[in-house]
Amino acid sequence: MRKKTTIPEILLMKSEARKITVLTAYDYPTARLVDAGGVDAILVGDSAGVVFGGCENTLPVTMDEMLYHVKAVVRARPKALVIADMPFMACQSGELEALKNCGRMLKEGGAEAVKIEGGTNMSSIIRAVTDMDIPVMGHVGLTPQSVHRMGGYKVQGRKDQAEKILEDAQAVQDAGAFAVVLEGIPARLAARITELLDIPTIGIGAGPSCDGQVLVIHDILGLCEKYSPKFVKRYADLAPVITEAARQYVTDVKEGHFPTEEHSFS
Repeated sequence: MRKKTTIPEILLMKSEARKITVLTAYDYPTARLVDAGGVDAILVGDSAGVVFGGCENTLPVTMDEMLYHVKAVVRARPKALVIADMPFMACQSGELEALKNCGRMLKEGGAEAVKIEGGTNMSSIIRAVTDMDIPVMGHVGLTPQSVHRMGGYKVQGRKDQAEKILEDAQAVQDAGAFAVVLEGIPARLAARITELLDIPTIGIGAGPSCDGQVLVIHDILGLCEKYSPKFVKRYADLAPVITEAARQYVTDVKEGHFPTEEHSFS
Protein backbone atom coordinates (compact mmCIF):
# COMPACT_ATOMS: atom_id res chain seq x y z
CA MET A 1 0.00 0.00 0.00
CA ARG A 2 1.29 3.45 -0.92
CA LYS A 3 2.53 5.43 2.08
CA LYS A 4 2.07 9.11 2.76
CA THR A 5 4.86 11.20 1.23
CA THR A 6 6.72 13.24 3.84
CA ILE A 7 9.41 15.90 3.67
CA PRO A 8 12.13 13.48 4.88
CA GLU A 9 11.09 11.20 1.99
CA ILE A 10 11.40 14.09 -0.50
CA LEU A 11 14.92 14.80 0.79
CA LEU A 12 15.79 11.09 0.59
CA MET A 13 14.65 10.97 -3.02
CA LYS A 14 17.37 13.44 -4.00
CA SER A 15 20.07 11.48 -2.20
CA GLU A 16 18.90 8.29 -3.92
CA ALA A 17 18.58 9.99 -7.32
CA ARG A 18 14.84 9.23 -7.54
CA LYS A 19 12.94 11.83 -9.54
CA ILE A 20 10.29 13.84 -7.68
CA THR A 21 6.92 14.43 -9.35
CA VAL A 22 4.69 17.40 -8.57
CA LEU A 23 1.40 18.55 -10.12
CA THR A 24 -0.93 21.37 -9.15
CA ALA A 25 -4.49 20.86 -7.97
CA TYR A 26 -7.03 23.38 -6.72
CA ASP A 27 -10.09 21.28 -5.84
CA TYR A 28 -11.20 18.01 -4.27
CA PRO A 29 -11.88 15.90 -7.40
CA THR A 30 -8.68 16.93 -9.17
CA ALA A 31 -6.64 16.25 -6.03
CA ARG A 32 -8.14 12.75 -5.86
CA LEU A 33 -7.34 12.07 -9.50
CA VAL A 34 -3.74 13.32 -9.57
CA ASP A 35 -3.05 11.55 -6.28
CA ALA A 36 -4.36 8.31 -7.77
CA GLY A 37 -1.87 8.93 -10.59
CA GLY A 38 0.92 8.60 -8.04
CA VAL A 39 2.40 12.11 -7.78
CA ASP A 40 4.78 12.67 -4.89
CA ALA A 41 3.50 16.16 -4.09
CA ILE A 42 0.51 18.35 -4.90
CA LEU A 43 1.17 22.07 -5.17
CA VAL A 44 -1.90 24.17 -4.50
CA GLY A 45 -0.52 26.98 -6.62
CA ASP A 46 -1.52 30.62 -6.78
CA SER A 47 -1.68 29.79 -10.49
CA ALA A 48 -5.29 29.07 -9.51
CA GLY A 49 -5.86 32.77 -10.09
CA VAL A 50 -5.03 32.34 -13.77
CA VAL A 51 -6.21 28.86 -14.75
CA PHE A 52 -9.10 28.60 -12.29
CA GLY A 53 -10.13 32.21 -11.69
CA GLY A 54 -9.43 33.78 -15.09
CA CYS A 55 -7.02 36.48 -13.86
CA GLU A 56 -4.25 37.79 -16.12
CA ASN A 57 -1.57 36.95 -13.53
CA THR A 58 -1.25 35.64 -9.98
CA LEU A 59 -1.06 39.02 -8.24
CA PRO A 60 -4.79 39.40 -7.37
CA VAL A 61 -4.96 36.06 -5.50
CA THR A 62 -5.74 36.48 -1.78
CA MET A 63 -5.01 34.43 1.34
CA ASP A 64 -8.69 33.58 1.75
CA GLU A 65 -8.88 32.32 -1.83
CA MET A 66 -5.78 30.19 -1.35
CA LEU A 67 -7.10 28.77 1.91
CA TYR A 68 -10.31 27.76 0.13
CA HIS A 69 -8.35 25.82 -2.50
CA VAL A 70 -5.98 24.26 0.04
CA LYS A 71 -8.85 23.02 2.19
CA ALA A 72 -10.54 21.47 -0.84
CA VAL A 73 -7.37 19.61 -1.82
CA VAL A 74 -6.69 18.40 1.73
CA ARG A 75 -10.21 16.97 1.97
CA ALA A 76 -9.17 14.44 -0.69
CA ARG A 77 -6.76 12.97 1.90
CA PRO A 78 -3.98 12.57 -0.67
CA LYS A 79 -0.94 10.40 -0.07
CA ALA A 80 1.02 13.13 -1.85
CA LEU A 81 2.64 15.89 0.19
CA VAL A 82 0.39 18.99 0.06
CA ILE A 83 2.25 22.27 -0.48
CA ALA A 84 0.39 25.60 -0.31
CA ASP A 85 1.54 28.54 -2.39
CA MET A 86 1.83 31.80 -0.48
CA PRO A 87 0.09 34.50 -2.53
CA PHE A 88 1.49 37.93 -3.32
CA MET A 89 2.00 40.07 -0.18
CA ALA A 90 1.24 37.21 2.21
CA CYS A 91 4.90 37.12 3.24
CA GLN A 92 6.43 40.31 1.84
CA SER A 93 5.09 42.57 4.61
CA GLY A 94 7.46 41.29 7.29
CA GLU A 95 8.27 38.30 9.46
CA LEU A 96 5.25 38.57 11.76
CA GLU A 97 2.78 38.71 8.88
CA ALA A 98 4.59 35.87 7.11
CA LEU A 99 4.49 33.68 10.22
CA LYS A 100 0.79 34.39 10.69
CA ASN A 101 -0.13 33.62 7.09
CA CYS A 102 2.08 30.55 6.71
CA GLY A 103 0.74 29.26 10.02
CA ARG A 104 -2.81 29.66 8.71
CA MET A 105 -1.99 27.47 5.72
CA LEU A 106 -1.07 24.62 8.07
CA LYS A 107 -3.50 25.28 10.92
CA GLU A 108 -6.62 26.22 8.93
CA GLY A 109 -5.83 24.85 5.50
CA GLY A 110 -4.26 21.56 6.52
CA ALA A 111 -1.24 21.93 4.21
CA GLU A 112 2.00 20.21 5.12
CA ALA A 113 4.34 22.84 3.67
CA VAL A 114 4.27 26.27 2.04
CA LYS A 115 5.98 27.70 -1.03
CA ILE A 116 7.49 31.19 -0.94
CA GLU A 117 8.75 33.04 -4.03
CA GLY A 118 12.03 34.91 -3.89
CA GLY A 119 15.72 34.37 -3.17
CA THR A 120 18.10 36.60 -1.24
CA ASN A 121 15.37 39.21 -0.84
CA MET A 122 13.15 36.70 1.00
CA SER A 123 15.79 34.66 2.82
CA SER A 124 15.17 36.30 6.21
CA ILE A 125 11.45 35.58 5.87
CA ILE A 126 12.10 31.95 4.91
CA ARG A 127 14.45 31.60 7.89
CA ALA A 128 11.84 33.00 10.29
CA VAL A 129 9.18 30.64 8.95
CA THR A 130 11.38 27.52 9.00
CA ASP A 131 12.56 28.40 12.52
CA MET A 132 8.92 27.96 13.56
CA ASP A 133 8.95 24.43 12.08
CA ILE A 134 6.85 25.41 9.08
CA PRO A 135 8.42 23.61 6.08
CA VAL A 136 9.19 25.91 3.16
CA MET A 137 9.75 25.20 -0.52
CA GLY A 138 11.55 28.10 -2.21
CA HIS A 139 11.02 29.42 -5.74
CA VAL A 140 13.64 31.29 -7.78
CA GLY A 141 14.28 32.20 -11.40
CA LEU A 142 11.13 33.27 -13.17
CA THR A 143 8.93 34.20 -10.21
CA PRO A 144 5.41 35.02 -11.44
CA GLN A 145 4.75 37.44 -8.58
CA SER A 146 7.61 39.57 -10.01
CA VAL A 147 6.05 39.67 -13.50
CA HIS A 148 6.08 43.46 -13.72
CA ARG A 149 9.74 43.82 -12.74
CA MET A 150 10.68 41.14 -15.26
CA GLY A 151 8.62 42.73 -18.02
CA GLY A 152 6.55 39.62 -18.54
CA TYR A 153 7.06 35.87 -18.33
CA LYS A 154 10.59 35.82 -19.73
CA VAL A 155 13.40 33.32 -19.28
CA GLN A 156 15.69 34.38 -16.45
CA GLY A 157 19.33 33.55 -15.73
CA ARG A 158 20.91 34.16 -19.10
CA LYS A 159 24.39 35.69 -19.24
CA ASP A 160 25.03 38.04 -16.30
CA GLN A 161 21.84 36.95 -14.47
CA ALA A 162 23.08 33.41 -13.89
CA GLU A 163 25.17 34.13 -10.80
CA LYS A 164 22.30 36.03 -9.19
CA ILE A 165 19.95 33.08 -9.56
CA LEU A 166 22.60 30.72 -8.21
CA GLU A 167 22.99 33.08 -5.25
CA ASP A 168 19.21 33.12 -4.76
CA ALA A 169 19.00 29.32 -4.75
CA GLN A 170 21.85 29.07 -2.25
CA ALA A 171 20.20 31.69 -0.01
CA VAL A 172 16.94 29.71 -0.02
CA GLN A 173 18.79 26.56 1.04
CA ASP A 174 20.77 28.40 3.72
CA ALA A 175 17.53 29.83 5.09
CA GLY A 176 16.24 26.32 5.79
CA ALA A 177 14.03 25.46 2.81
CA PHE A 178 13.60 21.75 2.13
CA ALA A 179 13.40 22.21 -1.67
CA VAL A 180 13.42 24.93 -4.31
CA VAL A 181 11.48 25.44 -7.54
CA LEU A 182 13.61 26.56 -10.49
CA GLU A 183 11.35 28.20 -13.06
CA GLY A 184 12.11 29.48 -16.53
CA ILE A 185 15.91 29.29 -16.49
CA PRO A 186 18.42 27.74 -18.92
CA ALA A 187 18.86 23.99 -18.53
CA ARG A 188 22.62 24.28 -17.99
CA LEU A 189 22.14 26.71 -15.12
CA ALA A 190 19.51 24.47 -13.54
CA ALA A 191 21.89 21.51 -13.79
CA ARG A 192 24.62 23.54 -12.10
CA ILE A 193 22.33 24.60 -9.25
CA THR A 194 21.04 21.05 -8.81
CA GLU A 195 24.57 19.74 -8.48
CA LEU A 196 25.59 22.40 -5.97
CA LEU A 197 22.56 22.25 -3.66
CA ASP A 198 21.91 19.62 -1.02
CA ILE A 199 18.14 20.14 -1.20
CA PRO A 200 16.00 18.95 -4.13
CA THR A 201 15.41 21.22 -7.11
CA ILE A 202 12.00 21.07 -8.76
CA GLY A 203 12.05 22.32 -12.33
CA ILE A 204 9.41 24.00 -14.44
CA GLY A 205 10.89 25.13 -17.71
CA ALA A 206 14.35 24.40 -16.32
CA GLY A 207 15.41 21.31 -18.26
CA PRO A 208 15.83 17.63 -17.37
CA SER A 209 18.60 17.78 -14.78
CA CYS A 210 16.49 18.97 -11.84
CA ASP A 211 15.70 16.51 -9.06
CA GLY A 212 12.01 16.74 -9.93
CA GLN A 213 9.46 18.44 -12.13
CA VAL A 214 6.23 20.39 -11.57
CA LEU A 215 3.55 21.37 -14.08
CA VAL A 216 0.14 23.00 -13.88
CA ILE A 217 -2.61 20.40 -14.21
CA HIS A 218 -4.73 22.56 -16.55
CA ASP A 219 -1.75 22.86 -18.90
CA ILE A 220 -1.11 19.14 -19.23
CA LEU A 221 -4.83 18.48 -19.78
CA GLY A 222 -5.26 21.16 -22.45
CA LEU A 223 -7.66 23.23 -20.35
CA CYS A 224 -5.86 26.58 -20.29
CA GLU A 225 -6.48 28.78 -23.33
CA LYS A 226 -4.56 31.82 -22.03
CA TYR A 227 -1.09 30.57 -22.92
CA SER A 228 0.89 27.47 -23.84
CA PRO A 229 4.48 27.70 -22.56
CA LYS A 230 7.24 25.91 -24.45
CA PHE A 231 8.06 23.79 -21.39
CA VAL A 232 4.58 22.24 -21.15
CA LYS A 233 3.92 18.73 -22.45
CA ARG A 234 0.21 18.13 -23.09
CA TYR A 235 -0.77 14.65 -21.93
CA ALA A 236 -4.47 14.98 -22.82
CA ASP A 237 -6.68 17.38 -24.75
CA LEU A 238 -9.83 17.60 -22.69
CA ALA A 239 -11.15 20.96 -23.89
CA PRO A 240 -12.89 19.60 -27.03
CA VAL A 241 -14.17 16.59 -25.06
CA ILE A 242 -15.86 18.85 -22.50
CA THR A 243 -17.23 21.19 -25.17
CA GLU A 244 -18.68 18.27 -27.13
CA ALA A 245 -20.30 16.82 -24.00
CA ALA A 246 -21.94 20.20 -23.32
CA ARG A 247 -23.06 20.42 -26.96
CA GLN A 248 -24.65 16.97 -26.84
CA TYR A 249 -26.42 17.84 -23.60
CA VAL A 250 -27.84 21.04 -25.10
CA THR A 251 -29.06 19.15 -28.17
CA ASP A 252 -30.65 16.36 -26.11
CA VAL A 253 -32.55 18.78 -23.88
CA LYS A 254 -33.76 21.00 -26.72
CA GLU A 255 -34.86 18.04 -28.84
CA GLY A 256 -36.51 16.21 -25.96
CA HIS A 257 -34.07 13.30 -25.79
CA PHE A 258 -33.18 14.04 -22.16
CA PRO A 259 -34.39 13.29 -19.62
CA THR A 260 -36.07 10.02 -20.54
CA GLU A 261 -37.89 7.49 -18.38
CA GLU A 262 -34.49 6.04 -17.50
CA HIS A 263 -33.55 9.31 -15.79
CA SER A 264 -36.94 9.92 -14.12
CA PHE A 265 -38.57 8.81 -10.86
CA SER A 266 -41.90 6.90 -10.77
